[in-house]
Amino acid sequence: MHGEESGSVDRTHNLKGGRLLESHPQRAEAERELMDQLPYLLDESRRAAVLEAMREVCLHRSWTLLAAHARTNHVHVVVEAEDQPEKTMNAFKAYASRRLNGLGFDEPTRKRWARHGSTRWLFKDEDVRAAIKYVVEGQGEAMAVFTLKPLPDGRGSLKVTSD
Repeated sequence: MHGEESGSVDRTHNLKGGRLLESHPQRAEAERELMDQLPYLLDESRRAAVLEAMREVCLHRSWTLLAAHARTNHVHVVVEAEDQPEKTMNAFKAYASRRLNGLGFDEPTRKRWARHGSTRWLFKDEDVRAAIKYVVEGQGEAMAVFTLKPLPDGRGSLKVTSD
């Protein structure tokens, strides 16, 4: 949440190598007061379901999922897609929500995702490699991670670890 001590990114703090938002307790509290449900947390089963949904949407839309990391309170994805980043992000959210609803983890009215999210175009190969490294290795202990490895059959590696 914007303003929390752990840091976050907003529209004006979304540059490669840029600084995170600084701690701002009043902003964090104001955002919490706007919420009508408790924050959504992804446990091991939910993280695995979210990764599978991301793989499914990529398969369905002919996107290439390069890396994904489902954490307890957010998800990072690097994907090659012809669509706008916001449209891609919304498809991920929709597929993941349908998967979680279908598995009966939550009530269908459960809000899981932020209204928007942080999206970024990556134009250079080195930027894509850096983003993949950050998603896979820069999030702390690996939780539920997908990485596309250069295997001849096109399969990626999927690692889901317990809490």
